Amino acid sequence: MRIITGKFKKAHLFSVPGKTSRPTTDYTKEVIFSILYDCKDKKVLDLYAGSGSLGLEALSRGASFAVFVDLSNKAITTIIRNINKLGCKENCLIRKKKISVYLNNSPEKYDLIFLDPPYKKNLVDKTLEAIYENDLLNPDGKVIVEHSKDEKLDEKWAFRIEKQKISGATRISILGA
Repeated sequence: MRIITGKFKKAHLFSVPGKTSRPTTDYTKEVIFSILYDCKDKKVLDLYAGSGSLGLEALSRGASFAVFVDLSNKAITTIIRNINKLGCKENCLIRKKKISVYLNNSPEKYDLIFLDPPYKKNLVDKTLEAIYENDLLNPDGKVIVEHSKDEKLDEKWAFRIEKQKISGATRISILGA
């Protein structure tokens, strides 16, 4: 797993040890960021952050700040290692919390929210609900969901879906504010 492009281009990242985390493949990251295109000066929220690779890729591509949220000690330790390796501590904030608790108490709004929960745990719609109920997106903001291709989003999100793409076992859904 590596940073694809930008100021940290080709830097290899540490993965969360064990089998509890499913890292985003380089190919999937390429698909996501080819759709997003511009990260310059964006404020990013990386939920179910794992290794932090999505938020760190956004920082590499010019995002101004990234918040990483995960409950796993192994994930938090890995995110810290990756941030230290890249030397971008001043542009990052890590929160060890349940996603729902963070979303229900976040005072911030974001330009990009990455959402990569464990597959087939019915977390996508619940997390989207909390993001939109708590008005956490800036007016031109996007939510980027990486989920199982078999896990369809609830129909109530249809008007927000701007793009979907399937790659192997993964579906990428981009939703607007």
